[in-house]
Amino acid sequence: MCLSLLRCLLFADLREATIQIAFFGSAAETLLMKSPFPGMDPYIEACGLWGDFHSHLIEGICDRLAQTVPVKYVVRTGERSYVVLVESEGKKTYPFFPDVSVTTPRGRTKTAKKGGTALAEPASQTEPLTMRAFVQEEHREAFIEIYETSPEHRLVTAVEVLSPSNKHSGSEGWDLYQRKRQSLLLSDVNLVEIDLLRGGQRMPMLDPWPDSPFTLLVARAKKFQLCRVWPAHFQRPLPTLLVPLAKPDPDIPVGLQAMIDAIYQRFRYERSVDYSKPLLPPLGSKEAAWLAKRLPAMPG
Repeated sequence: MCLSLLRCLLFADLREATIQIAFFGSAAETLLMKSPFPGMDPYIEACGLWGDFHSHLIEGICDRLAQTVPVKYVVRTGERSYVVLVESEGKKTYPFFPDVSVTTPRGRTKTAKKGGTALAEPASQTEPLTMRAFVQEEHREAFIEIYETSPEHRLVTAVEVLSPSNKHSGSEGWDLYQRKRQSLLLSDVNLVEIDLLRGGQRMPMLDPWPDSPFTLLVARAKKFQLCRVWPAHFQRPLPTLLVPLAKPDPDIPVGLQAMIDAIYQRFRYERSVDYSKPLLPPLGSKEAAWLAKRLPAMPG
């Protein structure tokens, strides 16, 4: 067999293998289950996936912005952290990084008799004590910041995806975020606030929030009195988020729904979500009726 013919056959085999890999790879992608919700899937929050989802969504938004902003901008992620003591009655369902130490409470000790020496009782005669471990729960909340590098380096836009701790009034997470939120609203910085959580207390506003489970808020620099709020739902796709930059640069559109769908499929959330679990807070009658039709026979 001549060398040229051999090369042609090898090339043909390689091309066929490449086509098969591409075909089966795309087929595998299509086999990944999609969320049954056209919009935000509320079971991501209900089934304890929020921490994982939050991290991936921050990554997706940051990547989209970094690819799109003009060259005079840079996109960075930041993180605030704080520690909360885990008490005996609460917060068992939250993931945490334990930093454990045990302290012995003051107990009754034997009083030495005059002229004698106090001896410890043998271990076999000592009853065990029930003690609580000192456990600290560390919260880490990521956010995105867009900086303008020319003519000077300054913060232009802050993007926040709210976490459950941010919506727990009176908690350390609530207080920290409220201080940051107020400082941003009063400064020459744009604030983008994404709330995809049904639970918790909404941020304080002078006007009532829309009657929707989720919201997207954009407060432009020096115009905090007139924030723009987009209602968001699980029955229909989320609206496109418009992230503002410094004037006169145009807003950056971010398709949140495509990101959410991709996260759900790529990380196979269907294997961890129990659609038979009741949602908290409970749904309204119309939402419950819609959900019953949407999930008539979803596996638990």
